[in-house]
Amino acid sequence: MELVLFDLDNTLLAGDSDFEWAQYLISRGVLDREVYEARNQAFFDQYKAGTLDIFEFLDFQLKPLARHSREQLDAWHREFMESRILPMMTADARGLVNRHIEAGAIVAIVTATNSFVTYPIARAFGIPHLIATIPAQEDGNFTGKPRGTPAFKAGKIERVEAWLESLGLCWASFERSWFYSDSHNDLPLLNKVSDPVAVDPDETLLNHANARGWPVLSLRG
Repeated sequence: MELVLFDLDNTLLAGDSDFEWAQYLISRGVLDREVYEARNQAFFDQYKAGTLDIFEFLDFQLKPLARHSREQLDAWHREFMESRILPMMTADARGLVNRHIEAGAIVAIVTATNSFVTYPIARAFGIPHLIATIPAQEDGNFTGKPRGTPAFKAGKIERVEAWLESLGLCWASFERSWFYSDSHNDLPLLNKVSDPVAVDPDETLLNHANARGWPVLSLRG
């Protein structure tokens, strides 16, 4: 049995769903462009630099969810999927996912982006399992706060291990384990699996992968 884990943003997607969700809300006038656009870009730059404070970012990212009904959020998300996400789902990414699923692997997305944004994306890829940062809810409405450990950096290992335990499994249950990612922020989980793969990697991850002989591939075709 094999375990196959995928990062989402800039790995399976030819872009960043987190960043694009905020930009979409700005374009709809839900968020104030002058206030939010610069902060959204600043957080994105911090992520790429490896300096992101995940809790500061989640406070920024999740608060808009608490201001609107779930019905309205779901309607916006359907439009967001059509206009922003589907164009970022490349044939190469779909093909790679399908090959692993057809081979009988247990396949999951592991992403720091919250599950409200990412669950419909995982479903569109046909991936049955999602390990994402969880936005807390009360009475069916989002509170604007995260629940539990964010799936970010070493937190991805913690969340994957808790998920495997819920299935009655552990790392030793698998003959091979794969993780595909673009980002040096994912080095903890990349170093944990038996088969790390760098996908359209940032410079830091590319150098790390080349030094260790990891496969490097692109899904942007």
